[in-house]
Parts: sequence; C-alpha cells; structure tokens
Amino acid sequence: MKVIGLLGGMSWESSAEYYRLVNERVRERRGGFHSARTVLYSVDFAEIEAMQAEGRWDDAGRELNRAARGLEAAGADFVVLCTNTMHKVADRLTEGLGVPLLHLADTTAAAIKAANIHRAGLLGTGFTMAQPFYRDRLAAHGLDVLVPEERDRETVHRVIYDELVHGVVTDDSRERYREVIARLVEAGVEGVIYGCTEIELLVGPEDSPVPTFPTTRLHAEAAVDYALGKSSLPPAV
Repeated sequence: MKVIGLLGGMSWESSAEYYRLVNERVRERRGGFHSARTVLYSVDFAEIEAMQAEGRWDDAGRELNRAARGLEAAGADFVVLCTNTMHKVADRLTEGLGVPLLHLADTTAAAIKAANIHRAGLLGTGFTMAQPFYRDRLAAHGLDVLVPEERDRETVHRVIYDELVHGVVTDDSRERYREVIARLVEAGVEGVIYGCTEIELLVGPEDSPVPTFPTTRLHAEAAVDYALGKSSLPPAV
C-alpha cells in the first residue's frame, strides 16, 4: 500500500472527512483491521485564508510547496491536496516535488465523464467559481461547466466561510443551497459538482434533482484506489 500524503487544514473539518473517507475506503477494499497508510500535514488555515483574501497566491503556493515537501520527506508516495480552492496554486505546489500530486479536478472530471454527463454546475468558494483555474481544468477534459449567477455565488461562498469552515451546519443554509442548485438545473446542467470540501457537510445527493459529484469523496476514493494499485493516476491535462 502506498503512503497517502494528506495536505490539509483548509479547513480541518473537511480534512477530518478526508481521513475518515480514506480509511473507510481501505476497510471496504481490504477488510479486517486494515486502515490507510497516511501522513498528514495540516496548515494553519488563518494564515492561508489571509493570503487568499489579500490575493497573495504566490505566498500561498510557496507555503503549500513547503508543506508538500514535508509530506514527501515523511514518506508520502503521492500528495492529496485536501481543498478545491488551493488547487489554484497546484503548479507552484509541485515545483521540485519528487512525488506526484493527485489533482482533484482530474478525479472529478473522470467521475463526471464516467456518468456520461457533459454539462455540470459548479458550487464552491467564490475563488473556485469565479476564477478560471478550476473551470478551465474541467473544460480541458471536454466538460461544459456552469457557475451560479453572482448573487447565488455570494450566498454559496458566505455559507462556506461564515459557517461550514467553523463547523456550523443549518437547515436554512441547506435550503439556500437547494435553491441555488434548482436554478442551475433550470439553466440546463445535467449534474452538480460539490466543488468545495466543506459543501458535503451541508448537502448530499438527496438535495439535488440531478446527479451530484462530491469532490471530497471522489478524491479520497481515488487516492485509496491508487494507493492500493487498483487504478492509475487519472489523466492530467
């Protein structure tokens, strides 16, 4: 079993989900007392969040590169970045890294294409929805990606940063997300990407009339399958 390097802390709530999901996947695959071989580097999210808010993406990239090198030094065979938004600095993160990064957008695209879906709606942080780094990566796999209108994007982002990263989950916010999803479906999407690792703490497949793609679960499952030699890394673009 390869050692999975989890680069987390953005937020720790979602990183805890990653740890749970990779171990459940190993137990499902191997049974008995088996659990995942992992090393975890958890950053201080307050520092990363300040870099995001101030547009200091180069600084964030350098910090995550340092963390990824720490995972490699600790014995990780590959790195799993436990956040959608920070894949914005994936290229900077991998500079000089001697082990591969399992890119979250690639695992998501593979799942969407396997479901024979071509037009998907994307929910995530304001950075993920508004900036091209994530949508372009999905589009390079041949997918048509829609994001909510500006007011809905603001709602989705606010709930993530004001509530979910602090472990706050409310029925009111779940209803707001359902409304956003419904408007995306009206716009013609065939599936919805839960493109922020905290979103799965709030909504599930039952909250959408079309198939959903929970990126945290998909990423964790792909990591385990690769670690166990059940699959190769998904094709990059």
